[in-house]
Amino acid sequence: MKTFLIIGAVLLILAAGGGLYYRSVFAGGVQEPAQPSQGSLWDFQIRNLAGEATDLSAYEGKVALVVNTASKCGFTPQYKGLQALYEKYRDRGLVVLGFPSNDFRQQEPGTADEIRKFCTVNYGVTFPLMAKVKVTGPEKCAVYKFLTAGGLKEPTWNFTKYLVGRDGKVIARYAPKAKPDDKGLLEAIEKALSTSSKPAG
Repeated sequence: MKTFLIIGAVLLILAAGGGLYYRSVFAGGVQEPAQPSQGSLWDFQIRNLAGEATDLSAYEGKVALVVNTASKCGFTPQYKGLQALYEKYRDRGLVVLGFPSNDFRQQEPGTADEIRKFCTVNYGVTFPLMAKVKVTGPEKCAVYKFLTAGGLKEPTWNFTKYLVGRDGKVIARYAPKAKPDDKGLLEAIEKALSTSSKPAG
């Protein structure tokens, strides 16, 4: 009996630990920067999924939702919601920027062509997709160094979202579990879209 009680206690502890891990990685609330961004998202030149140089200044004045994506993740169906979000708001100035990454459990192992085909065939993705990059650790790409420089957490899993205002400054970070149609996210996008990128006067 004592052995069974010990085993039961261990299982409860593991379950509780798993719950804490789940909440820290996938869930969590909205996080706002502790300090304003230095510079702007529009300052960067990167490569798109086709390998072409892409100057993010092309999106200056827009609101951006930057998302690290993956093709073999439980959250991969969020591609559909992200595309719907892009179609709903793009005429008002929203751009969704997808950054494929293989950082989490190797859930984006594909080549650029494989990623493009997967996203197009399965989810009809037309929003901009960039070259596969690292989004965590010391080797994370310059864009993600910028996104997290104000004290925001790095992506903890695929489909972590960073909302960037028309001025190129980071507004907030949303956890992977926050779906593209999350009420709070939609309200934040609406608010950012209603804000001019130019100072009043």
